[in-house]
Amino acid sequence: MARTGRPRGFDRDKAVGQAMHLFWEHGFEGVSLEQLRQSMGGISSASFYAAFGSKEALYRTALEDYRATHGKVVLALHDEGLSPRQRIEQALRRSAEMQTDPAHPTGCMVTLSSTICSVDGRSVQALTLAERVANRAAIRACVDAAIEDGTLRHDTNPAGLTTLFDGFLVGLSLQARDGVSHEDLDAGVTQALAAWDANSGRP
Repeated sequence: MARTGRPRGFDRDKAVGQAMHLFWEHGFEGVSLEQLRQSMGGISSASFYAAFGSKEALYRTALEDYRATHGKVVLALHDEGLSPRQRIEQALRRSAEMQTDPAHPTGCMVTLSSTICSVDGRSVQALTLAERVANRAAIRACVDAAIEDGTLRHDTNPAGLTTLFDGFLVGLSLQARDGVSHEDLDAGVTQALAAWDANSGRP
């Protein structure tokens, strides 16, 4: 009789982690249900739906798993124990390091996995868009705080500086996926921060 259930010892957390890597590497629409089932030991479609509800529901769970692990590199943007410049620097440097780590897919799942989708993928596209919007807002808050406390000049263009750092953060994903080294990306962070220093209000 053909097996129709989940294999004995099915580990749901491990299955979510495997799905996260597939979505991260190939994107939401680039991963088939068959690939997901096979990565979980060849479970049946019925067992897959019983465990996760749908492919989209699994993607949402995998994205939460990513945010709680690898995606934590951007949390420095919210660390008020650091200066605004340090928040941005740590987020960028940690992102460059994480996104080039050979232990998992390169780039950032939030940037790469659902940026381009068909109409059917609009709901998952909205999830990652919201994450990027939140990161952009956090960078803007750092810039505004530095203007307010005088570490950046009051004639600094906050929108322009925010766009520079947000664009760099998002661009890390494409460069990491293209094989640009961590060393080169980290050097790029140093160069990007020179734009901050050029607007410094203090010696």
